[in-house]
Amino acid sequence: MFHIAQHHGGLLPDDANARARAITWMFCALSTLEPPIVDREIARLLERDETWHQQRLSIVEDRIRDRLGELSGRLGEADWLDGAFSAGDLLMVTVLRRLNGSRLLDEYSNLCAYVARGEARPAFKRAFDAQLAVFTAASTGC
Repeated sequence: MFHIAQHHGGLLPDDANARARAITWMFCALSTLEPPIVDREIARLLERDETWHQQRLSIVEDRIRDRLGELSGRLGEADWLDGAFSAGDLLMVTVLRRLNGSRLLDEYSNLCAYVARGEARPAFKRAFDAQLAVFTAASTGC
């Protein structure tokens, strides 16, 4: 993603400080927000038969809520994390989409709206449709 963002206009700002902030948001999405979300997926998929499953799931979901609360506060009523849309927003929306169906994101209306804005972008739709076509072809053996 970073390589793509460096070589395609509109994903990283030209201003050095804004560019650094966008890159920081990319790292934040992948190293701060995504790990507890992945922990939740592991707990739900691989640890659900363990006697301690519910306790662990509760702890992991509280960690996710902490991160979502911080992100929600930072985003506020803005459309994007740092002014104009950037690769930071693209990765953050992608990570947040992993919570679809969990109801955790529903607790933060501004984050739900943020994800919806990201998904509504024409480039996102094209990329998602292309990825879905590859997945569909691979699953049918074509």
